[in-house]
Amino acid sequence: MRRYVLTGTPGAGKTSILRCLARQGFEVVEEAATAVIARAQARGEAEPWARASFIDEVVELQKQRQLGTPATDSVQVFDRSPVCTHALAHYLGRPVSSALTAEIQRITAEEVYERQVLFVRNLGFCETTSARRIGFQESLVFEKIYEQSYRSFGFELIDIPAGDLADRVAAVGSVISRPDS
Repeated sequence: MRRYVLTGTPGAGKTSILRCLARQGFEVVEEAATAVIARAQARGEAEPWARASFIDEVVELQKQRQLGTPATDSVQVFDRSPVCTHALAHYLGRPVSSALTAEIQRITAEEVYERQVLFVRNLGFCETTSARRIGFQESLVFEKIYEQSYRSFGFELIDIPAGDLADRVAAVGSVISRPDS
């Protein structure tokens, strides 16, 4: 089983890439933070990321999704990982909780994800949504935090440059379709 992480700054086009990969038959696991935000906003909570428990809720959903995705002989592509949640905690100025620390220790010790992380570069703009309320300049700061977090945990970043969606999907596909070495 090979599990790849697709990450990058908010608004970089990860979701579009993942949808294309899913149409090509790859197993895709959706982003947890967006789901936590959507659920809370559906209950009328405008800014769930301001809640003290937000980071741990994201970590728990990431863990559930990773453990709940049956291991097969195929490739799985995860929209973000607990290392992204580490970056999010830093971006929000939150302490790294014991739950987050434990989950990062688990995924690194068990080598849950491939060491090569697909890092989707920004597109030169960032559109706001109900779950993403940062502008482009903030997204660039966030992009650097993501890079630092992954590198600090020993992951290798594979750049997926800005460009045409088909080219980006092909770049990701060329990495995840390689046979095991």
